[in-house]
Amino acid sequence: MQQPVYHSREVQAWEQRWFNQQNSDYGLMQQAAWAISQRLMVLLQQQFKHSICIAVCCGAGNNAGDGYLVAKYLHQAGYCVDVYSTELGDSASLVKAYREANTSGIDIFSAFEFHHAYDVYIDALFGIGLNRTLDEDWQTIIHSINRQSGFKVAIDIPSGLHANTGQVLPCAVKADITYTVLGLKAGLLTGQGKEYASQVEVIPLIPIDDELKTLAYLSPKSIQLPKREAFGHKGSYGHVLIVGGHADMGGAVMMAAEAAFSAGAGKVSIVCDAKHHMATLARSPNIMLRDINALDHYMIQQLINQVDAVSFGMGLGRDAWSEQQFLNWFPHLNQSKVELVLDADALWFLALHPVQLKTHTYATPHPGEAAKLLDKQTSDVESDRIQAIYDLQQRYAGEWVLKGAGSLILQDKLWMCTAGNAGMATGGMGDVLAGMIASLKAQFHEQIELHQIVTLHALAGDHLAKSGMRGVQAHHMNEAVYHVVNHALEI
Repeated sequence: MQQPVYHSREVQAWEQRWFNQQNSDYGLMQQAAWAISQRLMVLLQQQFKHSICIAVCCGAGNNAGDGYLVAKYLHQAGYCVDVYSTELGDSASLVKAYREANTSGIDIFSAFEFHHAYDVYIDALFGIGLNRTLDEDWQTIIHSINRQSGFKVAIDIPSGLHANTGQVLPCAVKADITYTVLGLKAGLLTGQGKEYASQVEVIPLIPIDDELKTLAYLSPKSIQLPKREAFGHKGSYGHVLIVGGHADMGGAVMMAAEAAFSAGAGKVSIVCDAKHHMATLARSPNIMLRDINALDHYMIQQLINQVDAVSFGMGLGRDAWSEQQFLNWFPHLNQSKVELVLDADALWFLALHPVQLKTHTYATPHPGEAAKLLDKQTSDVESDRIQAIYDLQQRYAGEWVLKGAGSLILQDKLWMCTAGNAGMATGGMGDVLAGMIASLKAQFHEQIELHQIVTLHALAGDHLAKSGMRGVQAHHMNEAVYHVVNHALEI
């Protein structure tokens, strides 16, 4: 089942429709707080083998109401609980929740100067409605919470994190776990959101109605690949062509080609500067090679006609030679029927020579390349990654991957990849992804979707980082890619 992700506006409207049906807003607050406290108690029993003290930090909105009631339920369960709060808002439910906590014997302090160190800090300062830059006082409070060494819990969303973009405003609580109410919000899963939300658990409380619109879907980590047939041969599993490799940059095409083989391609060829041929054969004698400088337009077209997928742009460079190679190859590729992956320097030149992309084209920019393609600053892309990937498809057509923490994949709908790790932030990982896309599309075409390939790549990175993220290198990904494609479920 596809797990949906929502825009905060949709969640708020959904909640309001529930209240319009004469359902109690305070009752929903109680349900949320009860469900969170029950899950949290199980977690705390696993995390701590001693009696613990908990600080609940409450703001002025309804998110604080959840906090007051969580404090009450934890206190009733025998935990030592103190509440730190700001001035109350005027919501009747919030005031009622405050009174419930106050009359249960919990100490409520009207400031955020912690009286001692706590084992657990619960963040109920701001909810999903926050869309402004926090003032200095709130920034000071959030920094104070982050400085504490205890376990951090966020209710609904880490305070200071934008619910839809995953950007901090300009700081946010760094949670160890986030209990998000009703449904997943996009900002928890992409951009900086993954760092601040950490582990995310959904607290589902009310039924989904017909008016609720989905923003995106999580890309499932369980992926099925068609079974290889016993009578198959190398021609049965696709021929991948990797094109790039400026005289000064040979490694990118090698990594892409090796990833293509590791993902199961039957044949892989590289077209690059002949300077890199000897090194390529020394590493991978099964790769076929052509000199990019020896090919005219007729030969280029003949090569394209012989393959199933092309990955174009890795290590191509950005000088005059590179631009001429782009102009030599791209018109042929964009008029062909092959599965086409555009990465790295091919995207740079696409920005300089913009055209509409043919079907079965998969473009894989990182935020800097996306900014170039959209004539924006990288910070503009990162401030709203979802809008950026829609803008890319609107401008160029094709299918898109916006790489980074919580990679976004836009096909006919938007997908979010939650696999992967910070160790993958290293040179060459994009080349591996480009090779995998070409390989798996060459083998399976429409039987596999782009978001599934991105997830397989991320899972390979997770497999590689099992012993630690620091020092993970892209040229070590081949064994991990081989592992994940062979442990995928077979159809």
